[in-house]
Amino acid sequence: MSYELQIGWRYLYAGHREPGLIVGFLVSLLVAAIGLGLVLTLGSGHAIGVVLLLIGLVSAAVFGLLTTLSVSSAVAVLGVVLGVAALTVVLSVTTGFQDQFRDKVLGVNAHVIIMKSSTDFAEYRDVMDTARTIDRDVVAVQPFNFLELLATTGRGRISGVAVKGVDPELVSQVLDLEKHMIEGSLDSLKVKSSDTVLPNIIVGKELARKLRIGVGDQVTIVVPLSNIDFETWRSKATAPKTRRFQVSGIFYSGFEEYDRRLMYTSLVETQVLLERGDRVMGVELKVKDVDRAAAIAAKLRKELGEPPFQVQDWYELNHNLFKALTTQKLVLLIVLTLIIAVATVNLVSALTMMVTDKVREIAILKSMGAPSQGIGVAFVVVGGAIGVLGTAVGIGLGVATCVVVRGYGYRLDPKVYLIDRLPISMRPSEILLVAGITMALCLVATLIPTFKAASLRPVVGLRHD
Repeated sequence: MSYELQIGWRYLYAGHREPGLIVGFLVSLLVAAIGLGLVLTLGSGHAIGVVLLLIGLVSAAVFGLLTTLSVSSAVAVLGVVLGVAALTVVLSVTTGFQDQFRDKVLGVNAHVIIMKSSTDFAEYRDVMDTARTIDRDVVAVQPFNFLELLATTGRGRISGVAVKGVDPELVSQVLDLEKHMIEGSLDSLKVKSSDTVLPNIIVGKELARKLRIGVGDQVTIVVPLSNIDFETWRSKATAPKTRRFQVSGIFYSGFEEYDRRLMYTSLVETQVLLERGDRVMGVELKVKDVDRAAAIAAKLRKELGEPPFQVQDWYELNHNLFKALTTQKLVLLIVLTLIIAVATVNLVSALTMMVTDKVREIAILKSMGAPSQGIGVAFVVVGGAIGVLGTAVGIGLGVATCVVVRGYGYRLDPKVYLIDRLPISMRPSEILLVAGITMALCLVATLIPTFKAASLRPVVGLRHD
């Protein structure tokens, strides 16, 4: 081992271990073990076990660093550890929100939607043929109607709903609705209605709870303003158009906005409600790679012409939501990076105090022939070791926290957050980004004290000896 590494380790190492710190480290491990045992025995949803496990892991990291390193070095490392752990957890949570929203949106919506600026979309079959052949990544295509209507049970319960008419034969190829069904089946939409058989409809879980209906119950769909003559703006001598449906299934996407408003029925039934003949509102596509949805949408715009057609991919349809999430993630990244920057300021102060404290030793080394570069390398080793150790422990603590909290399944209010559980998604690329940012800041922070140590003249350090 070169003398630079030996000096760097000597300045980092505590030299002796305090019995109290060793006892604290062992007690922390015991608390973490008890928490882990409770989690494994009673399940990850046991709150006390999760709390004990997290407290044990954090305190074990603190006592372990204080036991091994000098006080100034341990404090500098702990600052980096807390900043890195916080940044790792927050990035995982914000990424989890992005992934959850994307999965929820794509679970009940298509990847690309083609609509017409007018309501006269009768040539939808030709558009479907074009969409199928526009790109090899197009998996399936179906027509749809989307209506803002009212639903009532006749027992004083009424709610504004969005009724989507889909092709019963194609819907399972375009939408992932089947995996969200908690009661009934998507195939129930294939049953044709008659004078004695009511048409089937599938409703969201929250909407079913609001209307107090279940599978087998009946619900009446009301078409608002259908008794208004829009040419004269006078009311007709009839009531608004209504149609009774039978609930054949309930779905739960976990996305509040859909679960409390959305209903699915056969495309033919929505055409009957609209009384416009064989016309649809749009055509929707499912593609193999969702990241290529924008490129496929651009091809369709060029092929179909815009206007009269409007082609939008899933991201464009939910642009405001995903833009807000991306902006939030970027802001949190910047703010928490500032926390790491503050920790590196602590690193600068710790190394500066170390240089001041070791002035005599540096002077002796230089008097014995050690070059300024070697002295500088020794302090770079100290700063780099603090950065590496703080980054490694911080990432480990952050990842452990994410795993424990994800297993616990922290519940959220879906009316506020739109989803019912705290989502956590860890990406290796983001963890590497955190590590890279931290190491870069730590290495930059060592330059000032390193330059001071390297430029120290031996006579200054030995002046009073």
